[in-house]
Amino acid sequence: MIEKYKTFLKKNAHIHEKYIPFYANWVKMAYGFCKLPLKQHIDKRQREEFYIFLASRYQEWQVLQAKTALRYYMFFLERYLTSENDGWEISASEKDWQTVLNRTIQTLRLKQRAFNTEKTYLRWIRGFRAFLQEKNPNDLTAQDLQFFLSHLAVDLRVAPNTQNQALNALIFFYRFGLKKNIEGQLDAVRARPRQKLPVVLSKEEVKSVLAQMSQPQRLMAQVIYGGGLRLMECLRLRVKDLDFERNVIWVRSGKGDKDRHTLFPVSLRQDLQEHLQKMRKLYEQDRRKHLPGVELPHLLAKKYPNAPFEWSWFWVFPSQYLSIDPRINKIRRHHMHPASLQKAFKNALRQTDITKRATIHTLRHSFATHLIEAGYDVRSVQELLGHKSLQTTMIYTHIAKVNLSGIRSPLD
Repeated sequence: MIEKYKTFLKKNAHIHEKYIPFYANWVKMAYGFCKLPLKQHIDKRQREEFYIFLASRYQEWQVLQAKTALRYYMFFLERYLTSENDGWEISASEKDWQTVLNRTIQTLRLKQRAFNTEKTYLRWIRGFRAFLQEKNPNDLTAQDLQFFLSHLAVDLRVAPNTQNQALNALIFFYRFGLKKNIEGQLDAVRARPRQKLPVVLSKEEVKSVLAQMSQPQRLMAQVIYGGGLRLMECLRLRVKDLDFERNVIWVRSGKGDKDRHTLFPVSLRQDLQEHLQKMRKLYEQDRRKHLPGVELPHLLAKKYPNAPFEWSWFWVFPSQYLSIDPRINKIRRHHMHPASLQKAFKNALRQTDITKRATIHTLRHSFATHLIEAGYDVRSVQELLGHKSLQTTMIYTHIAKVNLSGIRSPLD
C-alpha cells in the first residue's frame, strides 16, 4: 500500500522524490498512532489527536508536512484504490481532470499570480468539480458554470464578493485550463449586493488591544495600524522596504501587483531597529547553515542569484521555523504565518471589553478613518491605502461624518 502511495505522490501529486520517504513515514506513524490498518480512513478526531501528539515533539514545519502527507493519503484512498483488488486504476475522466488542472496551475505560475490566489482558484475548481459530480472536463459548457454560480447565489446565498471570486477563478479555468472562452455566454443569478460599513476601532480601543499583545505580533499590528497595511503586505515586508531616513514604508507588489509607499510611524523607529538586530542573528544563523535563501518575487532569483542570500532581502518578520516551499518543494525560511498574527489579535481583543467583531484588517480600516477624522484629504488617504478607485476610500468618510457631525439624538 505504501509503495503505491509513493507512486501516487510522484506521478500525481508531483512531490519531489527526496521528500516522498518523509511523507510515507508520516503516514505510517499516523496509522501506528491510531492503530488502524492502512486501508482504513482516519477520521478527523483521530487526525487532530495525532497532530497534537506531533506538536509536542516536532517543529511546526514538520507538523505541517505530516498534515500534507495525510491529506494526500486520504485522497489517495478515495480516488486511486478500488475496493475489489486494490489495483492502481485511474479513470479517463481523472486523467483529463489532471491534465486541465496542471495546465491551469502552469498558467497561474507563468502569469506570476500569488500563491494565495493559486490556492483560492484551485479550491473553487475543486468545488465546481464536486458540484458537477465528476463530469468529464472536456464536456463542460458555459451552462455548467451558469448553474454553479446560480447555486451559490440561490442555495448557498453567498456574498456578492464570494460569487465574484468564484466567477473569476472559473473563468480563468475555462480560458486557460479548458481552452474555452465563455464570458459572453453567462446569464447566472447574481448574489444581491449588500452595503456594509467596515468595523472601526477608536484610538483608545486600538491602544487597549495593542497593550494586550506580545512581541513580535504587537509590532506587526502597530505597523499595520500605523501605515494602513494589509495583513499580507506586512508579512511580506523585506528589510530594504523600511526607509528609516525618509520615514517611509515601501509596499511591493500589493493588491493588484502595485507598488506604493505609506507612512512609517516615527514612534516605532527604535522598536523596529531593535527587532531587526534580533532578526539579523537569525539571518546569520541561516547563512552559517548554508540554507537556501528567501523567496524572491517575479523570478528575480534567476536574474540576481545572490539576492536571496542578502540581508536587504530578508524578511522583516521571518518565521522561527523552516518550512517547505510548496511550489518548488524546497526547505527554506518563509515569513511568519498569517494565522500567528490573527490568533494573537483575536486573543488580545478577547481580553478587553470591546464587543466589536474586529479582525486584524480592522486596524487598516481604523487607520483610514482616523486620518479622515484628523482632517486629511481623501485623495491622500487613497494613495496611502493603495485603492484603485476613490469610491472605495469614500466609504470611510461615511463613518467619519457620523463621528464629526455633532448631531445630537432627540432623546438627549
